[in-house]
Amino acid sequence: MLAVVPIAAITAMIFGKFIKKLSKLTQDETAKSNNILEEALVGIKSLKAYTNEFLELKKYEIAVDNVKELALKTALWRGLFVGFILTIMLGAIVFIIWMGIELIEDKTEFFKFILYTVMLGTSIGSLPDQYAKIQKAIGATESVMEIIQHETEYINTSLPAPREKIFDGNVELNNISFSYPSRKEIKVINNLNLSIKAGEKLALVGASGSGKSTIASLLLHFYKADQGSIKFDGKSSEDFPVNILRSQMAFVPQEVILLGGTIEENIKYGNPSASAKEVREAAEKANALSFIEEFPDKFHTIVGDRGIQLSGGQRQRIAIARAILKDPIILILDEATSALDSESELAVQDALNKLMQNRTSLVIAHRLSTIKNANKIIVLDKGRIAEEGTHEELLAKENGTYKKLNNIQFA
Repeated sequence: MLAVVPIAAITAMIFGKFIKKLSKLTQDETAKSNNILEEALVGIKSLKAYTNEFLELKKYEIAVDNVKELALKTALWRGLFVGFILTIMLGAIVFIIWMGIELIEDKTEFFKFILYTVMLGTSIGSLPDQYAKIQKAIGATESVMEIIQHETEYINTSLPAPREKIFDGNVELNNISFSYPSRKEIKVINNLNLSIKAGEKLALVGASGSGKSTIASLLLHFYKADQGSIKFDGKSSEDFPVNILRSQMAFVPQEVILLGGTIEENIKYGNPSASAKEVREAAEKANALSFIEEFPDKFHTIVGDRGIQLSGGQRQRIAIARAILKDPIILILDEATSALDSESELAVQDALNKLMQNRTSLVIAHRLSTIKNANKIIVLDKGRIAEEGTHEELLAKENGTYKKLNNIQFA
């Protein structure tokens, strides 16, 4: 009877690894199908505008069929596994009964042994199914476990974000190199040295993929540099708790996604303790008050999921109002006026110019008209500084990258 145990154990290990692999593949295919569905719902306007409903349905159908095929394959192998183990166990019992009847004279003791063996064999026979279920669960949660075990960002919740200024706003990037974790072989930032004085307005321009938005992400500590250091007032950024550091900055991204609440709640996200008067003043400075007042519920208007009930320009102005309300030491603008019409852009640009006075500002721009008054303009190319200077100095350079960009935009 004991001779079948090694066979069962070895078989369990082989089948278990195979079932684990199939389960992980099933989970990956399920994630793909969910991703297709989510993207279709988020981009429903584009999907319908290009009449690609059947294309998306076909993609989803193929993904679901793959999930079904893998799930059935897993179930089949689990069934074969359990059947094989039970056949070995019951076959061994039948063999022992046959041998026992022929060789053993005391039939009473023999049948006692058989009953004990059947109970033990049944218990052992249920183990393969439990083992298969465990392997399936491990395979299904392997990706989740990788995320759980990944090093997480530490935020000291015992240190509330201060409203007062903790540094003047001098920023230094020394020999910064960075590659995104998913593309380690491609250097987005390559030995970059950059200095921004307190109160200075610095603009970053360059082709898409040159590293402009990555620099903003590094300053906000969304990522850590692979090499080099970032300093604020000569003090390493590592010496500041992340939440304290970010409390001194405001960020207006190119693509604004609002929270699914009211306009007032979204503006107050920059300063939750702000009064209604301060919220109104921030909206006015961002040129948002005019369209807010047109809504029946005014500041209590629900913006919808991700701000879908507002236009792109309206979402952008609410994001700018949020930054104004925060009153940061360092202001980071990533194409902050890109979604505005010409008239609104002038008004918001005027508000931003006032906001940027006596404040360290990093402006990422493709429209060169918005950065003419910057103290310094940095032209990036493949993560390196190609040119730097004021608007006039860069235009004076023959065959310069900035001059070429300027000529293209104003041709």
